[in-house]
Amino acid sequence: MSKPEFVDDPEKGTLDTLTPLPVLPVSSKAVIQDAAVGLAAQSGKKESQVELALATYAKKDHASASKPKRRVSKWVRFQLWFNTYRKFFIFVVTFNGVGLLLASLNIWTYPRRYTGAFVLGNLIFAILMRNELFGRVLYLIVNKCFAKWTPLWFRLGCTSALQHLGGIHSGCATSGFVWLIFRVTLIFIDHKDNHDAVLIMGVITNLAVSISILSAFPWVRNTHHNVFERHHRFIGWIGLLSTWVFVVLGDSYDLDTHSWNPDGIRVIRQQDFWFAFGMTVFILIPWFTVREVKVDIEVPSPKVAILRFERGMQQGLLARISRSSIMEYHAFGIISEGTHAKYHYLICGVQGDFTRSLVNEPPTHVWTRQLKFAGVSHTSTLYKRGIRVCTGTGLGAALSTCLQNPDWYLIWIGSDQEKTFGPTISGLIHKHIQPERMCLWDSKARGGRPDVMKLVKDAYHSWGAEVVFITSNWAGNKEIMEGCKEAGIPAFGTLWDF
Repeated sequence: MSKPEFVDDPEKGTLDTLTPLPVLPVSSKAVIQDAAVGLAAQSGKKESQVELALATYAKKDHASASKPKRRVSKWVRFQLWFNTYRKFFIFVVTFNGVGLLLASLNIWTYPRRYTGAFVLGNLIFAILMRNELFGRVLYLIVNKCFAKWTPLWFRLGCTSALQHLGGIHSGCATSGFVWLIFRVTLIFIDHKDNHDAVLIMGVITNLAVSISILSAFPWVRNTHHNVFERHHRFIGWIGLLSTWVFVVLGDSYDLDTHSWNPDGIRVIRQQDFWFAFGMTVFILIPWFTVREVKVDIEVPSPKVAILRFERGMQQGLLARISRSSIMEYHAFGIISEGTHAKYHYLICGVQGDFTRSLVNEPPTHVWTRQLKFAGVSHTSTLYKRGIRVCTGTGLGAALSTCLQNPDWYLIWIGSDQEKTFGPTISGLIHKHIQPERMCLWDSKARGGRPDVMKLVKDAYHSWGAEVVFITSNWAGNKEIMEGCKEAGIPAFGTLWDF
């Protein structure tokens, strides 16, 4: 089988010859043809020369696209690199590091006596930051309390904090692991007073947590998704089980008498018992919402599958779906006309075995978590007006915001959009989004890719927007984020380090 063509390749380049911010009807190719016919008529040419005009037009576009890329200052790149995610991570790790140093030097003795609380306190926060229910509650509070009336800098800060909760997740997980090493080290030092079973479970717990953390490194997660999922999830579950055994054994063994205390009251009075209990609850909550649901699949082209599910959804949510109940969950942006709608949709571009199987062997049912998790678009209600930029299948995460909120402007860049994505998606766009608040750039019909930053800047100023949200692949996201930062436009893009 030939390698599939990805539909979300970076849509970038420059087309200086084209009018900025075009508003395209259903068939954007017809607009280009009409323009070429008009040019031919004005110069006395025959309509048979339209093809020549289009070919020349495409050649100019290609030459324009080959222009050298603009250079971005190191300061701009550093600001984008040192984002809120990394700030959260550094703060959490530094805060814990200071405490660990004081404990190691025996200046602060509390952590030496209750190390388990520091281990599990960090781990429960790490789990909490990735819990769908907790995330939805945070977004709900922010959206209800701070929408539109608060200063723009505050709303931007809220969006940034919510988008980068992963920094707290990673920071707490790393810190918890280091505290766990410290705990086991203390047991080794005092091994004469501790039972071998406690020491063995401490080592096993260390190994499980370390494997779970290593499997979540961005390189592993982004290039070997199934490896990440299997190890981070299943080894993580083994780590949770071994943590329970480690906690119960450690709290049941009396260091003074060197004997086991079978009294359970002593165990449940310890902080680490309740931390372990909380970890377990937060891990299980999303799995209680897993259901096998009916799905209708439309395959408008070999590149894309459009999945249709019953019931409407709020904007800015993402769904996880799988062919099995516990393995290979993949996240996609939800498209819906609102909570009142009969259906919601997912755009799944062919990029791997799972998405290819949706096109080649469409299932009638899939597994999903009924509790959806919120993406950055869910904070769109905070802003008076905004721009939603997306390329290719990134439309799936962007479209609901523009369907449900008339104050948002859509810029969608893709190749052969109608043929690739089909009548369902095209119908939703043209039914709910007026021509004056969208720019659909079909790079195949237009003969090339646009100067994305020119589109964004013009839309941002003419629309009176407060913020730009971006959904694209790594190259496209990098280009637009750098351009927006240079231009002083508040923007939030796709995350690659969470």
